[in-house]
Amino acid sequence: MKKVLGAVLACGLLLSGCSSSNTGKKNKSEVKIGIIQFVQHDALDASYKGFKEEVEKAGYKIDDKNVKNASGETSNCETIASQLVNDRSDLIYAIATPAAQAVANKTKDIPIVVSAVTDPATSKLVKSNSKPDTNVTGASDLTPVKEQMELLKKLMPKAKNVGILYNGSESNSEFQAKIAIKEAKALGFTTVSKTVSDSNDVQAVTDSFAGKVDAVYIPTDNLLAANMPTVIQSTNASKIPVIVGEKNMVTHGGLATYGIDYNALGHLAGKQAVSILEGKEKPQTMPIKYLKASDCELSINKKQAERFGISIPEDLKKQVKYI
Repeated sequence: MKKVLGAVLACGLLLSGCSSSNTGKKNKSEVKIGIIQFVQHDALDASYKGFKEEVEKAGYKIDDKNVKNASGETSNCETIASQLVNDRSDLIYAIATPAAQAVANKTKDIPIVVSAVTDPATSKLVKSNSKPDTNVTGASDLTPVKEQMELLKKLMPKAKNVGILYNGSESNSEFQAKIAIKEAKALGFTTVSKTVSDSNDVQAVTDSFAGKVDAVYIPTDNLLAANMPTVIQSTNASKIPVIVGEKNMVTHGGLATYGIDYNALGHLAGKQAVSILEGKEKPQTMPIKYLKASDCELSINKKQAERFGISIPEDLKKQVKYI
């Protein structure tokens, strides 16, 4: 009986060991990558596209049924996060801060790669951006806020009062807004800050800038990016130009930005994911990545510039990409 029992235990340990080993040695076609995107708008869509291109170039596949969009609702993020964890995803790609926070709260084991998160440390996703020490890593979309405020000064040299508009309930937006206020004051601007909490607030809050500011600055804010038509309808009526955090917001009526390429951001995150899936690195020791300055570009909405009678300085004409 002892010999039989020993054999059974040995077999069980052997099977257990084989099971664990096979989990780490799946065929690429068997690897399950879950995607959660906070809201649909051009920048986040581009981040997903770049990520997909990068991981599929490495031989992995993304099943459409594992791609989930929360439609800007944090409650949806919680539901989707639970679903992706319960489906035993091998890796989860979380696009934007609310999506990343929802997933990080559901699992401490599944590797999570994030993008379109400005400061993962402030968002409590990692212990530090240089050494996450959690199951989360990724690519930050921190934009050159200082350069964006300097751009506002160059395009509107007579401006004195600048409105700062952002979603007060999104940590990455608040983080950028604080930088913007500091940089605006350094340039001699007086700032008027206003926050929104959902899409129902956008028009009324934006309308309240009328007659109080010469220009408005909006960082890379997911809620406002998704509601740019409403913002621009209000600011155009009030004759207020808007400097924005990324180029897709320029496409939808913002005057200008000096911003990052979200497709390139997705590729950067995709490279991190591939490295994790292939066992070369772990999220715990993989620093948060940032795009290079060369990945930023100056975008100006030509129609909006003409609407507000803004002349483009000669030094900017050499680098501008008109939209």
